[in-house]
Amino acid sequence: MKTLHIPESSLQPSNIIMGCMRINNLSLSEIETLVRSAMEAGVNMFDHADIYGGGECEELFAKALHMDSALREKMILQSKCGIRSGFYDFSKEHILRSVDGILQRLHTDYLDVLLLHRPDALMEPEETAEALQTLFDAGKVRYFGVSNQNPAQIELLQQAFGHKLLFNQLQMSVVHSPLVDSGMAVNMNIDQSIDRTGSTLEYCRLHHITIQAWSPFQKGFFGGPFLGDMEQYPELNRMCEELAEKYSVTPTGIAVAWLTRHPANIQVILGTTKVSRMLEGCAGSQIPLTREEWYGLYKAAGNMVP
Repeated sequence: MKTLHIPESSLQPSNIIMGCMRINNLSLSEIETLVRSAMEAGVNMFDHADIYGGGECEELFAKALHMDSALREKMILQSKCGIRSGFYDFSKEHILRSVDGILQRLHTDYLDVLLLHRPDALMEPEETAEALQTLFDAGKVRYFGVSNQNPAQIELLQQAFGHKLLFNQLQMSVVHSPLVDSGMAVNMNIDQSIDRTGSTLEYCRLHHITIQAWSPFQKGFFGGPFLGDMEQYPELNRMCEELAEKYSVTPTGIAVAWLTRHPANIQVILGTTKVSRMLEGCAGSQIPLTREEWYGLYKAAGNMVP
């Protein structure tokens, strides 16, 4: 398992993150087996959010693992807040209340990482920054980041906050790649040239912000998996199968490897609730795809390389 050093921090997370959004569909024993299997494979970072299962996922995670200090120190725990029912809320009151709830449910005194979940159009950056500083000063959160934000949104908060924002969690897969697409077709009069991200990928690399890719197997916004979809992605699936055989993994590992091969040192969030699929994904942590293979997968997904 490849581990990363996050600049301006002491964090050394795995480049594979276990996503906990759906673990409330499992029994306590199944959750424990899934988490411990991931850890045995080298995963040390776990992603939560206060809205996952209405908080139930965080509570079940801690309960299933009988969370104690020895186990806690082996983990990098990350959670997110800011989404409420039908709107977003980066107010100081809501952030502080949310984090207290998260800590209580996870049976821990601190979060390693807190992300702000989806941009709040009504954010007052000074107020939000004050909330984050309060959490830091109280020892409740050690590091901070955002989720689903573009460069200007990050800058707006960063200029008010004295600590560096270290992460940006974004949807990304070989078939959902707007972070890459417009840069591949600069100055062409085609749809792929439209910049839908504000050069977020390049901005994050320049500012040493680690991208965390969510839904690495999804087509579109929860449009279902592309792996095995021979009707819409026959060429891509055939190439995944061929590369899987070459590298002695499964197509799941190849889909992960397309992301981990990128020099931005992208972390990949695996939200599966199946141990076998988790291990298949972990196998893609450091597959050395060649440039020809990486670009081949990108083209097979329907993208243009001019």
